Amino acid sequence: MPGKSENTPAGRQVSDAPSPRRLLSRERVYNGRIWDVVSDSFKLTSEGDPIVRDYIEHPGAVAVLPMNDDGEVLLIKQYRHPVGMDLWEIPAGLLDVEGEDFVVGAGRELAEEADLIASDWNVLVDFFNSPGSSSEAIRIYLARGLTEVPHHELHVRTDEEAEIELHWIPLEDAVAAVLEGHLHNPSAVVGILAAAAAKADGFRGLRPGDAPWPAHPSQR
Repeated sequence: MPGKSENTPAGRQVSDAPSPRRLLSRERVYNGRIWDVVSDSFKLTSEGDPIVRDYIEHPGAVAVLPMNDDGEVLLIKQYRHPVGMDLWEIPAGLLDVEGEDFVVGAGRELAEEADLIASDWNVLVDFFNSPGSSSEAIRIYLARGLTEVPHHELHVRTDEEAEIELHWIPLEDAVAAVLEGHLHNPSAVVGILAAAAAKADGFRGLRPGDAPWPAHPSQR
């Protein structure tokens, strides 16, 4: 029957799950300023041959899609050197403060990159940025109930962040920009499309901001 999977029994939820494999060895082959590269040797099965995979060991990240009372979302323009482009993104940053609460980290990035404070937080979506080459897990929040950071508390942006530009855009126009191929930042693309899907029930189906995040490296 078209559209019916032959591999998934009827009624079973589609859900990613941990799959422990036998780790034979681990070597740190590169120590970077932000993330490291490790080389793992492991077996898929007890009878199988060893497999070696190199990947980026990443602390994880959070991103925030700010939405105002008019249904507009905030995008920020920032230069990204590896691709040599100015990209329209959403506020985001590494979870590199040990023990920091995920929502607190997201609030910090929102304040530093968008000069905003949010009173209403929901989880939009969790995803792996590039699971074939990195352990990076990203959580995107929907932030509403926005107010401006007091002037005396504004963050002084440096380096690439010093060039950040802010732009409010209707969610529908942001979706169109994604589908027309004008936006390429993964957190922006995923967050915008997730928000558009969540809008169908007035965002009532979204998880609370403090929902568990078992896929984050610190929780695995």
